[in-house]
Order: sequence, then C-alpha cells, then structure tokens
Amino acid sequence: METPGIRASSFLKQMKQIIECVPNYSEGRDRSVIDRIVAAIAAVKGVKVLDVDPGEATNRTVVTFVGEPAEVCEAAFRGAAKAQELIDMRQHHGAHPRSGATDVLPLIPVSGITLEECAALARKLAERMATELGIPCYCYEAAAFKPERKNLAVCRAGEYEALPEKMADPARKPDFGPDSYNDVVARSGASNVGARNFLVAVNFNLNTTSTRRAMAVAFDVREKGRKAREGGSLTGKLLKDENGEQIWIPGTLKGCKAIGWYIDEYGIAQVSMNITDIDVTPLHIAYEEVCRAAAARGLKVTGTEIVGLVPKRVLMEAGRFYLEKQQRSLGISDDEIMKIAVKSMSLDDLKPFDPKEKVIEFLMQDEAEEAIKHRLVRLTADGFASETASESPAPGGGSVSAYMGALGAALGTMVANLSSHKRGWDSRWKEFSDVAEKGQSIMQQLLDLVDEDTAAFDRIMACFSMPKGTEEEKSARAAALEDATLYAAQVPLRTMETSLQALPLALEMALKGNPASASDAGVAALAATAAVRGAELNVRINAAGLQDKSAAMPLIARAAEIVKQAQQLEAEVLKAVNQNIDK
Repeated sequence: METPGIRASSFLKQMKQIIECVPNYSEGRDRSVIDRIVAAIAAVKGVKVLDVDPGEATNRTVVTFVGEPAEVCEAAFRGAAKAQELIDMRQHHGAHPRSGATDVLPLIPVSGITLEECAALARKLAERMATELGIPCYCYEAAAFKPERKNLAVCRAGEYEALPEKMADPARKPDFGPDSYNDVVARSGASNVGARNFLVAVNFNLNTTSTRRAMAVAFDVREKGRKAREGGSLTGKLLKDENGEQIWIPGTLKGCKAIGWYIDEYGIAQVSMNITDIDVTPLHIAYEEVCRAAAARGLKVTGTEIVGLVPKRVLMEAGRFYLEKQQRSLGISDDEIMKIAVKSMSLDDLKPFDPKEKVIEFLMQDEAEEAIKHRLVRLTADGFASETASESPAPGGGSVSAYMGALGAALGTMVANLSSHKRGWDSRWKEFSDVAEKGQSIMQQLLDLVDEDTAAFDRIMACFSMPKGTEEEKSARAAALEDATLYAAQVPLRTMETSLQALPLALEMALKGNPASASDAGVAALAATAAVRGAELNVRINAAGLQDKSAAMPLIARAAEIVKQAQQLEAEVLKAVNQNIDK
C-alpha cells in the first residue's frame, strides 16, 4: 500500500485552485539527500511544504506540499529530478515496496479543482518526467489508462527488480518512458504517478478499554465488514461460498477502512479509521455511524481525534450538518460554523483543537501577505476611522463605500438570523437561513473590496514612479497608467454591483423578517444605497482619467443604471419599514 501522507479533497469551484502532492521517495536514512530533495521542491514560488516524514526501516520519506496546480506540478517535477540525481536504486534496500527513486507521486484536489482535473495533470506530469528525465512512469488510481492500473499494487508488482522484464512485456510496460531498460532506468527505477481523493485519518474515542469491543464496532462500520460465521456469532465456524471463498458481511460505511485498538497514552480504546473518499462518506457521517454502532454495543463515542490535516470543507460541511440538525441558521461566519463542528464531534476531547493548525488552507496562508492584503479590514472600527481621517489619501471614498456596503449586508444578515430564532417561527428557519447565507457572501465580497479599492489607488501611484526618460519608457508608463486607471474605475463598479445585491435582501427582511428588527432592515438599505452612490462617484472620477473614452463610457453608463436601481429598491424598503414601525 502507499505510505499515508496528508491528503485532501475538492471544495467549491469558485475558490482558488489548490492541490496537494504527497510523493514518496526511496530514501529515509540520509538526511542530506532528503533535505536536498525537499529544497528543490520548496524553491518553487507559491509552493508550501507542510510535512517531511522520513522512515529509517522503510528507507523511505513522505513529503507533503501544497499550492496552485502549475506550481505544484513544477515542484513535483523538480523533486523527481533531484531524487533521480541523488538516489541510486541499485543500492536501495528497505522494508517498504518500491519501484523507483520517486516511488509514488499522487496529486490530490484540495479546493476549487476536481479529481478528474488532477488526473489530467498527473498524466501530463508523468509524460514530462518520461520525456525530460527518461523515467518510466505508470499512471495509477484516477489517472490510470487501464482499469487494472487503478490499483497501485498492480503498477508496482515485482517492484524495482522486475522492471527489466516488465519493460520488455507490451502488456506490462509503463504508460510513458523509454522502450527498453537502460542505465538511466537502472538508476532511477520507475515512478507511479496518479491522482486520488483526500484521505481523512481519524480516531473515534470510546468509553472502554476493550480492544475487542472497539474492533467489533470497526467491523460493523468499515466497508469491508467482517467474515461471515455460522449463527452470526463472533466465534462460529467461518462460512464459505460454493467456490470455497470466504463470505464477507459488508459494513455500513462506503470508502472506509477501520480497526479497533487500545492507546496506552490515553488509556482508552479507539476505532481507528481511514476515510478514503470524503465525497462518499464525509467525516460527520462517519462520526454519526460510529456513534450508532457503538451505542448498539453498549458503548459511547466520547470524542474524535483527527490525525494530520484536513481541507477546510471537511469542517464546514460538518458544521453545516449539525446546524441543520438544530434547525439553526447557516448564515454565520466560517469560524462559527467550524466551532460548531469541533464541539459537535468533540474534536477537542483529548487535546485542544485549533483549525489554524489543522486546516490545510489556513496553513498555506502567508501571514505577512495576508496582513498586507487585508490591512484595512483587520483594523478595529476605531483604527479604520483614524486611518481614514489621517493625511494619507488612502483609504478614501472607495474603501469607505465598500465598508458601508458590507455593513448594509451585515445588517440584513442579522435580521435574517434573528428571524430564524423568533419564537413561533421555528418552521421558517430554513427560509431565513438561506437569506443569511446570501448576506454573509455579499458581506465578505464587500470586505475584500475595502482593501482592493486602496490597492487600486496604490497601483496608480506606482505608475508615477516609473522611469520616463526615453520614448519607450514614456510609452510603457502611459500604458501602465491607463491600465491602472481602468482597474481603479472597475473596482468601485464591482462595489456598486455587490452592494446592490444587499438591497433585495434588505427588502425581503423588511417585508418578511422579524417586525422588531424592521428599523435594522431600513438602515441596511440606507447603508447599501450610500455604498452604491459613493462608489459611483469613484467610478466617474477614475473613468474621467482614461484616455480611451470608449472604455470609460460603458462604466459610467452602468454606474448610473445601478444608482437608479438602488434608489428604487431603497424607496421600497423604507416604505415597508415605515409601515412596520407605524403599525
């Protein structure tokens, strides 16, 4: 089997594309070799190495790194090239099966990308390794060209020593690489390049010290199940079919492997599980089923221990699942949703659970870059006001407009969330939850635009620092200034478009929401309309600076149209609010 690494899965398509790579290199003893391979990977800008796990007995190292697809594939290629340079498979011995210096090289979708897209990337990577490095490559799991090669064991059959005869056999030769065994292959061996889904490694804590009882629960739930026995007992004679093959009773969870064991460190038994397909069996479904199976045997799940890292969506899906069970609004912050997940599955039973240390997307964030990107929205309310009032021209009206829009969306969301909790309106919780989710999305987009508007201004100012001595430099400076000015007009137009979306939300809450919060819906509309009108001024003043008037006019026309729509919606909201207040 492939040595476990930190694995990931796909999330929402609108998110930034992130993939993970968990290559296994056939060197686990010489730290200098391992460090040079890891350095080659880490040298690719945009790639973050999350874990390096060498094994002396296996003579094998598992490296985990993440990033955007192009960067990860480049880093994977460089790692393979460096491993080929430093590892001579003719001298390699270890306890783990292997076929090459870079033995397995899986690509795993984390967010914004599908497994199928990762499979296509894996095939291209394998082809490049074969073409440029001369390494024979088998494509496995989702990237496999042949059904039987989905199984890694089939690709690696016979290991390194069997390569000469496999390469001479048309049915067993690699998918990419040289036609015959040569000196390059003798040194590098063959690589298995594939794509697979994220694997969640998780332990479920039980209120027992009995390994046998923990194993029974594991057999109940794991996909493989347990061996069938006479009378359905645990000790009866094993049952076989007409061909003499063992009969198995499948478990209840697809895509899950599990065993029971006792942990001295904690003094409890656990069901230890690998969820190999979180699309088929999400973590929270596995938790619920283990709880059910444990209870059927007189046991209780006291908590959950996630081993390694998880994609953000694992916790988000769990949090939403439990909020829905409680008939509570899903239109709350991501942090609050993850908190619900942590508490619902007792992820902090054995030790504190901090999503910032367990979620792949959070570990990928560069704090310095995040601080620059979100400089304004990370300020306190007092700090933002003081920064705006300073002598600096930014933040200015564009950023303030975006913030007003965010406050408008936030107020509409608040009314929706309060309405979902109103006594006697329990049956309507989903209606208001859907509105609150929309509001959260609009608010977050506008908060991003607070800093983006200031960044657009900074981009214009940077143009004035460009050299302008030669005609070529003047031309380049003018072109850069025109692009920056166009961008500076487009950003507030996006603020207008997004703020406009907050007005129908405010109207719906003014008409259908908690009457006690009618005034809040009104303020939401006023703030959103102010955001639209303020941003419109920024569109016009920046568009006026464009040399290309054919690019400026559509922006100005669209801005005027949005102002008209916003004012009409604002009037409808205020009419409904006033009727509510005057009842």
